Amino acid sequence: MSVRDLEPSVLWNHFADLNAVPRPSKKEAQVIEFARQFGESLGLLTQVDEVGNVMIRKPASAGMENRTPIVMQSHLDMVCQKNNDTDFDFEKQGIEMLVDGDFVRANGTTLGSDNGIGVAAIMSILSSDEIVHPPLEALFTIDEETGMTGAMGLKGGWLEGKILLNLDTEDDNELTIGCAGGVDITCSGNCPTEPAPDNAKTFRITVRGLKGGHSGMDIHLGRGNANKWMNRVLWHLGEAVDLQVVRIDGGGLRNAIPRESVAIVNVSGAGLDSLQELIQLQAGELLEEYRTTDPSAEILVEECERVAAGLTADFQQRLLAVLYSCPNGIHRMSPEIEDLVQTSNNLARVLLDGNQFQLGCLTRSSVNSERDDLANSIAASFRLLGGEIQFGGKYTGWTPLPGSKIVELMSGLYEELFDHPPHVAACHAGLECGILGQNYPGMEMISFGPNIRGAHSPDENVQISSVQKFWRYLLAALQRIPIDG
Repeated sequence: MSVRDLEPSVLWNHFADLNAVPRPSKKEAQVIEFARQFGESLGLLTQVDEVGNVMIRKPASAGMENRTPIVMQSHLDMVCQKNNDTDFDFEKQGIEMLVDGDFVRANGTTLGSDNGIGVAAIMSILSSDEIVHPPLEALFTIDEETGMTGAMGLKGGWLEGKILLNLDTEDDNELTIGCAGGVDITCSGNCPTEPAPDNAKTFRITVRGLKGGHSGMDIHLGRGNANKWMNRVLWHLGEAVDLQVVRIDGGGLRNAIPRESVAIVNVSGAGLDSLQELIQLQAGELLEEYRTTDPSAEILVEECERVAAGLTADFQQRLLAVLYSCPNGIHRMSPEIEDLVQTSNNLARVLLDGNQFQLGCLTRSSVNSERDDLANSIAASFRLLGGEIQFGGKYTGWTPLPGSKIVELMSGLYEELFDHPPHVAACHAGLECGILGQNYPGMEMISFGPNIRGAHSPDENVQISSVQKFWRYLLAALQRIPIDG
């Protein structure tokens, strides 16, 4: 069965059309043009702002002209992750989708259901002559996944809507009414090198098969971080053998829990005979500790072509110590909202190549001061390496308003349709609502969506029956939007 054969047909066909267009974060030119042409083909007012956000305005259905105008919002970009053995170019190829029982997934890559299903749902409403709706504006933002620069660049006064429906939540029983803010921390610089010992042999150590996932939504699951695993292996090897680190390449995207890391090392002296045994000892400990969360993980070692130089002993010791001390995972749970991660950090990137290094983290918190304090703590440690520290992509959280009219309306409607109340909560992911609210402070906001699992990893999938439930709920909500004023 093809994705295009699924129901609701209009939504899945728009999703397939969207997924045929390459749309990596920060490289959205093709999908911006796709959205612009889509709006104009319908004869609707379509505008693209100076940063690349697309807005399409559609008048109300007959009899709905006096309802409160709404904004329906999703982001155009997607996280681009693939398995090591998958040959795929996200900048040139469309996503290869597979129907697997009640799920749609991709062939070895991320699927783009985050936030493509939301985009497709909005496209379905825009293209329909039958769906009843109030005056609406479709807002398609860019670069949500790597900095939220689209939301940050959206100017006040462009939108007329008074209620915002964000379609970027990943549990169909949840209404999201708040989210975390975040900040990127990057440390980069030069690292001193020296020749390898004459008798050294070179080895490749690989950490792979970790579960990974979304560094906000999945951070509470306690999954392994490949950068932390690799550093732990290297640290203990350095205590037991004559070790020289040559290269490390681990993780990648700031908002994805690292699944893989590869290190090249020189080993000399007596440690050559015990290298395999020492690595397997570390592997055994890690695999046992993470047997539930990362059952497919593995650590491999193989001899490779000799490399004649690597880090100096002093810098190597400082680097491994800094990475060992870098916090990763939950930093603090919310004392006010049950089961909500308040503050966390993801050690997202470790790159050492030649005489250059780069370390990257994404620190999240629903409390801005606590976010900044943890980020400063990490930066203080990174400064021991003598590199340049940069804070970037800072965005504020979204303060929950559980008593707002839109929350009451959507909660009551959910219970009416599905015979049980929704889970109304804040989330630890970064949603654009908090940023958008800075220039539209009077706009009421809520976020919802279908069940999406494994977002930001090649395991990403979306549940077909949940998309059907989400679609039913969305159509009912459009009819219930109250009279303006």
